[in-house]
Amino acid sequence: MQAKSIAQVIKQLDEIVDWSIEHNSRAGYFAALYRKVTIKIQEGIKQGSFEDNARMERFDVIFANRFLRAHALWQAGKNPTMVWQTTFHALKSWQPLVLQHLLLGMNAHINLDLGIAAARTAPGSKLASLENDFNKINDVLAELVNSVVDELCQIWPPLRLLTVGKADNVLANFSMDKARAESWAFAETLAALKVADQEDEIRDKDYQMAKLGMVFANPGAMLNLALLPVRVGERGSIVQKIHVLSQPTTEMKSMELNLYSDFNVWPLI
Repeated sequence: MQAKSIAQVIKQLDEIVDWSIEHNSRAGYFAALYRKVTIKIQEGIKQGSFEDNARMERFDVIFANRFLRAHALWQAGKNPTMVWQTTFHALKSWQPLVLQHLLLGMNAHINLDLGIAAARTAPGSKLASLENDFNKINDVLAELVNSVVDELCQIWPPLRLLTVGKADNVLANFSMDKARAESWAFAETLAALKVADQEDEIRDKDYQMAKLGMVFANPGAMLNLALLPVRVGERGSIVQKIHVLSQPTTEMKSMELNLYSDFNVWPLI
């Protein structure tokens, strides 16, 4: 069922997280992160942070429905877009790190879905009026980068030693700089076309992003070998990791010490 409001989006994301916990599915990693982003955008809308808050909600719902539909198709044994197929296929493997699963979801949703949602929200010449609000979403993500890194540090504590100017930049650069700039360029390409004429562009972009997703999922023998200590060092079951990624950002600092103390009893997958 397509969401009609941002509240319905959050409800359906809650359901995906709950389903992932019940079925021990890594799909809950990205869904938990995306739920936080959506809640932040909802808060911004309520506070009147955007130039057109009603339009921003419509944009967010169109955007979110692409993920919700992709997940529903995958659950039903059907094929979503190629890039989402690549993302969901990786869920079957124990090898990708939590970070890799997050990047796979971001690749599909930002590099493909975001541009489509922007062009559908403000088609044709209307797109230019959306740009400022589109860019304000970067501020939302910027607020979440540190908390996401904190969560990844709870799953793999040695990451704490690498977060000064490194791990933070991996997420920040991917989610806010290159990916979003390219998404806006893609939206501009689509907005200039009628919906019926957009399919070839979408199909080509989907294919390109699916290939990039394959690199995220399996970056090659040498890098896989280099990542092996991280993979072995990741702590907690799938469900425990989903719980870490699901924590509200306001609770992260207060919970950090307790979660660190729990690592000595968390089993490795």
